[in-house]
Amino acid sequence: MTDLQKVEFEMLKAFVGVCEELGLRYYLVCGTALGAVKYQGFIPWDDDVDVALPRSDYEVFCEKAQALLPEYYFLQTYRTDPKYPNFYCKIRDSRTTYIEKSVRDIRMNHGVYIDVFPLDGYPEDPDAANSLERKKRQFKLQLGCAFTPREGQKLTTKVFFMLERLLGFHKNTAKTAEKLERLVSCWPLETSKLWCNHGNWQGSLEYAPREQYGEGEWALFEGLRVRVPERYDEYLTQKYGDWRADLPIEQQVGHHYYSVMDVDKPYTEYVNRD
Repeated sequence: MTDLQKVEFEMLKAFVGVCEELGLRYYLVCGTALGAVKYQGFIPWDDDVDVALPRSDYEVFCEKAQALLPEYYFLQTYRTDPKYPNFYCKIRDSRTTYIEKSVRDIRMNHGVYIDVFPLDGYPEDPDAANSLERKKRQFKLQLGCAFTPREGQKLTTKVFFMLERLLGFHKNTAKTAEKLERLVSCWPLETSKLWCNHGNWQGSLEYAPREQYGEGEWALFEGLRVRVPERYDEYLTQKYGDWRADLPIEQQVGHHYYSVMDVDKPYTEYVNRD
């Protein structure tokens, strides 16, 4: 493991420990699930950890996890860190620094993190789904204006975000995140045939039959016993195609880009939050 992966793995162990203590159902998802199934740990070039819980379990986790986590871990939500521009949460190691380029100008906790996503139901009716996606896109655009423009971003997008900033949307991301959370959680998992991870960025690849997640399947991740989606082959094939094949060397890179990464010093030495 790299130094970054070691810090993330410790947070994953803490997350699993909290879920077990509270009796919560969770899954490793995205590239972390792929790593568990294919490599029994991190994808060698991966730079993050993704986990998810059904909405009801997620809410319990958000309410109770901070008291059970080590004091140097911070459960970051739009409630606990109002400048944080997302509706899902992260666990941050406040002893470390990981300032991503996209959020480098936001005064919030910038420790190394793992992503914790809620899983929500999804409407089967096409009209309801289209309405959901339209409203979701609106809220995500309002949150997006808080991020630093990336290289190569379209001029029209930059202008749109600039107009949103003039309207002050970047100052009210907590309110926007709350509205987005209320929107995506309208469809209960218990009565939905489709489950969705709205927090990840892969669009329709995140909409799956509930049976795909099921009760979960045990796997090993760097020696830690963890749960992945029950139909993990179906899940990974939907997201990555032929996931058993090796990627070309030029594609074996992480997908997060940072301005500062330091696993030995806290982010407060690099960021003034006053």
